[in-house]
Amino acid sequence: METTLKEKTFREKTFVLVHSPSVGPSTWAPVAESLERRGHAAVVPELTGIAVGGPPYWPRVVAAVRDAAPDTPVVLVGHSNAGFFLPLIKEGLGERVVACVFADAHIPPRDGLVKVAEEEFLPFLHDLAGPDGVLPRWTDWWDEEDVVAMLPDPAVRVRVAAEQPRLPLDYYTQSIPVPAGWDEVRCSCLWYGPPYDKVAEEAQRRGWPVTRVPGLHLHQVVDPEGVTDALLKLSRTS
Repeated sequence: METTLKEKTFREKTFVLVHSPSVGPSTWAPVAESLERRGHAAVVPELTGIAVGGPPYWPRVVAAVRDAAPDTPVVLVGHSNAGFFLPLIKEGLGERVVACVFADAHIPPRDGLVKVAEEEFLPFLHDLAGPDGVLPRWTDWWDEEDVVAMLPDPAVRVRVAAEQPRLPLDYYTQSIPVPAGWDEVRCSCLWYGPPYDKVAEEAQRRGWPVTRVPGLHLHQVVDPEGVTDALLKLSRTS
């Protein structure tokens, strides 16, 4: 059977899977492998070193993704607080970006400035930070049973925990610019569970396609095939 032009164009896209700087690339690796098994190109930029050298941090995020992204049409997929960086990443990659998918991720405003952490979350972070202003690894913020629920496979849990950076508190208080017009490309929302139901509602208000794959916040590690199905569906939606 001949491949149609539409199918050929779709398969030439690269999925650029942007992990939260709070964790590491292992949180997207299973989905990248799933995409590749299905004949789609995928890359996972390494962002665990973006806090080295002090603020501002967002230029290093943009540079790392730009260095990793091939010269093809790109579907940007951001997880968790990586969503805040997608507008700047899109600006950095230019017209190559054909779609943005927010996967259990925060959605930035249409323009202006945004901070990684909401004001009501800052007291929790201040209590966690050491005298040097550096936070524990993200999985150490939570009770062990909560981490086990998110990452039930012990080997995966060890791998994800080991690669996490210890970020400075000011990573979460930095102001990230949001360039106007970033959402003129196709945008969509994939969510797993609360509190991202509120994000999904905002995406619906913006008229974006929204779908859910029920799970906890690192569900792409637990069910990469289901998440891959959703990403393929959303990235085809016009």
